[in-house]
Amino acid sequence: MYFDDSQSQPLLRDYNENEEEEASNSVVSPRTCSEGHRSTLLLRTKQGGSICLLCFSNLISNPQSSTVHVSYALSQLSQAISADPPFLRSLVDFHPHFLVSPLVHALSSFDDDPIARQVVHLISALCESSGASISADFVARVSDRLSSGALAWSRRQLYTLHCLGVLLNCQQNNPYAHIRDKYGLITNLVEGLQLPSEEIRGEILFVLYKVSVLQYASEVGDGTDFLFAFCPKLLHLSLEALMKTQSDDVRLNCVAFLTVLALRGLFRAAYAVDLNSMSSSEGDSFEQATEDGKDANPMNILFTEAIKGPMLSTDSQVQISTLDLLFHYMSSWEGTSGKEAQFLVEENIADYVFEILRLSECKDPVVKSCVQVLDILSKAEQAFKQRLVVGFATLVPVLNYVADIPFHPVQNQTLKLILNCISDCPGMVSSSHITELVPVLAKMLKKHSDGEIGMLEETFILTCSVVVAIVRTPSVHGNLNLQISIKEAMQHAVSACLSISEKNPCKLLHSLFLLKEVFNIYSREGNSTDSTKAELRQFIVNVCTKHLLPWLGTNFNEMDEETVLGVLETFHSILLQDSNNQVAELAENLVSSSWFSLSFGCLGLFPTEKMKWRVYLMLSSLVDVLVGNDSGQPIRDATLCLPSDPIDLLFLLGQKNSRNLELSSCQSAILLILYTSSLYDERLADDKLVLASLEQYILVNSSDLQGGSTDPSTVMRLVYLYGLYRGLAKVSYQIPYSPEAERILFMILSENEWDLPSARIHPISLKWLFQQEKLSTPLSYQLLKFCGKNIGNGIIVHGKNSHMVNINSIAELIAGGDNHGATLLVSLLTQLLEKEGHEHDIISVVHLVATIIDIFPIASDQLCLHGIGSALRNLFCESTYTQSPQISTPVLVLIIKFLCSVHHGTLSDDECWLAVTMKLINIITTRAADGWNQECLIVTGILCLILHHSSNEVLIAPSKAIIFSTSLVSTINSTIHEACLKGPALVDHDEETSSGEVLIFVLLLNFFSLRSLHTVLPGIVDWKISLIPQIGYSRFPLSGYSAMTYADYYILDHLWSNLLLHTAYWSCLPEYLIRGIEQGRSWYAPWTT
Repeated sequence: MYFDDSQSQPLLRDYNENEEEEASNSVVSPRTCSEGHRSTLLLRTKQGGSICLLCFSNLISNPQSSTVHVSYALSQLSQAISADPPFLRSLVDFHPHFLVSPLVHALSSFDDDPIARQVVHLISALCESSGASISADFVARVSDRLSSGALAWSRRQLYTLHCLGVLLNCQQNNPYAHIRDKYGLITNLVEGLQLPSEEIRGEILFVLYKVSVLQYASEVGDGTDFLFAFCPKLLHLSLEALMKTQSDDVRLNCVAFLTVLALRGLFRAAYAVDLNSMSSSEGDSFEQATEDGKDANPMNILFTEAIKGPMLSTDSQVQISTLDLLFHYMSSWEGTSGKEAQFLVEENIADYVFEILRLSECKDPVVKSCVQVLDILSKAEQAFKQRLVVGFATLVPVLNYVADIPFHPVQNQTLKLILNCISDCPGMVSSSHITELVPVLAKMLKKHSDGEIGMLEETFILTCSVVVAIVRTPSVHGNLNLQISIKEAMQHAVSACLSISEKNPCKLLHSLFLLKEVFNIYSREGNSTDSTKAELRQFIVNVCTKHLLPWLGTNFNEMDEETVLGVLETFHSILLQDSNNQVAELAENLVSSSWFSLSFGCLGLFPTEKMKWRVYLMLSSLVDVLVGNDSGQPIRDATLCLPSDPIDLLFLLGQKNSRNLELSSCQSAILLILYTSSLYDERLADDKLVLASLEQYILVNSSDLQGGSTDPSTVMRLVYLYGLYRGLAKVSYQIPYSPEAERILFMILSENEWDLPSARIHPISLKWLFQQEKLSTPLSYQLLKFCGKNIGNGIIVHGKNSHMVNINSIAELIAGGDNHGATLLVSLLTQLLEKEGHEHDIISVVHLVATIIDIFPIASDQLCLHGIGSALRNLFCESTYTQSPQISTPVLVLIIKFLCSVHHGTLSDDECWLAVTMKLINIITTRAADGWNQECLIVTGILCLILHHSSNEVLIAPSKAIIFSTSLVSTINSTIHEACLKGPALVDHDEETSSGEVLIFVLLLNFFSLRSLHTVLPGIVDWKISLIPQIGYSRFPLSGYSAMTYADYYILDHLWSNLLLHTAYWSCLPEYLIRGIEQGRSWYAPWTT
């Protein structure tokens, strides 16, 4: 035993310094203790004292020993072991097991807490400092004492339990293997759980926990779970202990032990034992309770009540451990119904968990444990739904927290809970929580798209699903800020999947599902007209056209079939919505990107029924949008019968379809596909093959085509396709064609009713039709129909590349000149006059001609070359139609537009225009007397234009008629003199007044008259005489013609400050000077001053 040198005890021996130094260098002291024990048991310390191991053993093993001496001895030995390495080395090397028995005996010899703590501490120090054999010896001896049951439960037993727990916790060399009587130990421990002492129960639970953990990790034994023999009693006692205790330490031990049991499936085993016991004892009452869905097993009730206390603990570790226990307890029931989860929810366990989560301030590991439990409790769908709505506000900040941590273990569960709440309880989640939630989801997708964080496939899918669920909530549709976040979420979801680093097709499919669902929801009735909804739909279309469509066109050869089908389904879903600007825009972008060719490319790459079904149905919807009127129905009807190869389509088209409805349906669909694709310059096969198939179809099915059994729309698509490929052959290269097929087609067009104005036709096809002289009669009728449909209702403007037969396409034909369009139009107008057609028809044709000239002024030349002048003469001079102001005004407008745009080189028919001119002069002279009106002004303008053209040596006779018309001169002079008589008041009559407007036109007529004189009457006018002032005025020396006097010029110049009149006036005077210069310069000198 060890003592300090300053103390005087019987066992103390003094040594001189040399002896001490010599002893410290030796392993064992050569001397004996005061009791005469052999020297081998006497160990020297570096302080100069010594400890006799036998004396120490006798002291601590004797229950009658003074606690002071025992405590002192324990402390000195402990100090020597920890602070004196030579001493420890001597003890371990020569007496490793000498102190094992005394120390174990000391635990059960003293009812003294400090001594017990010292003993346990010393045992722990020896185990840590020595080999595994010492630790094993301690485990064996301590466990034997507890297994023997020799001692009743007491404070001493508590110390022994605590010591065993410390030994088992050392984790050295599998201490479980050194417990000799395992069954006896567990039996005593289970019995001890019934003791009222909370401390003992806590120590027992810890030992049970360590034993169970070590046993599961041990390779000793046959793998049988020895704890199973003590169930369900062990579980009941443990749960009762947990329910009764208020100590967090005891709770931790108990929860840890129960968690191990849950992991081992002992709860399920104990439940089965209880179930069998109850069923055998209660009989019919138990069966009835089971049928009613009531949980009659007290195990669940006990478990539920036991965990409530720990869940309310202020110790976060207790709460987390309890949540983990609950998680493993519920996980052990996986594969069964949600009855167990429902019971827990009904017992308010979910409310406890939500409260813990709310108070956690979104910190791990509380968040992880809570969300895991809530995820399992969600199996109780109906019972959990109400709790989830109440606790939803807690989940929003939790998602915000886990979203910033890549691959957080409960990201998926949090998203799943949020999704369940929004989906299962529509309208129950407040808009404020939704407003907080969407930006978080958008942030997650943005970080994933930017490469800042990774994202599991399931996480991505759940994120997209939550956004879809939110969009389906009606309350969010009016929130503009929310829609901005939804836009961001969609954009980042798609871009993340289309990026080079992403190769996961499942993610792409769900991002496409997000786009599709959002577009569908915002296209429904009540949403479609809202401008904010329209913006969102436009955004989706932009994503499809700017990102998804180019990506598909570039990479579809490298994709799998499911991915391609997903993209097609997304586009198809949008096309199926009610026609609006966004749907039409998507359709136009698809066909502009060679969609027909891409579709057949998909069929070639994936020749499956599923792909064929999707491609043809989408093409039918695309045709519906592009052509309208449910025109894609033939494709839908023949989807299952259509081949996948375009060459096979052409082969099928060339077959005789007599009485074969299936073949006829396929041929109609094929013609529709070829027709629609041709409108956008897509060629699905070589032009020669297509033309040959069309001709073969016409030849072998001529009887059906001529007999009217073929659908008219199919016939017209055939006509337009045939015209296109014949036109292409004529433009680019020569392709042999069948005259018989052409004859049959012309006969069909001549004998059957058709509607060109409502058609969509390729410009090349339209031009080819108008180049066929044999079709003059039906085309004239079609032009008349066009006038009635379009001109009467104003000009109809169609979208870019719509290929509708509109005013622009007709005008382009006529201006081109390489077809019979101008001839047909002039002939139509002439025929209407000869046959005294309806006034409305004539007006519509006149409007058409005027509109064509507006669009293409060069068309005037083609009309002039094909006799428009003669038609105008017949209309204006020889018919009674112009007596009607509804006709006369449009005709006058047409004449003035024609004369403004026609090139003088094409004007040659003076006789026709002379008659028109005489009629115009008659109008102005007869009606101006009663006052100038708008018609008189238009007529004056036409006369000016006739005179203007005469300066180019055309329309000479009409110009002479104007110049020599005394009635016209008289009318003009009287108008000018009347204006001059106003005197100073003339200043108030500017161009905005009716009298001012009349004077402008009169002066312009005077100007053009002067300008044309040198051409119309060359060498007749003496410009020198006309320019010499004679008593204040001068006149032209031509009989019957009177012009303005210089006095009139002076009055107008000084009293009328109108800019346009000055322009007209100073335009007339230079004409005099220019023509005078041409006759000679002798008279010019006076004017130079």
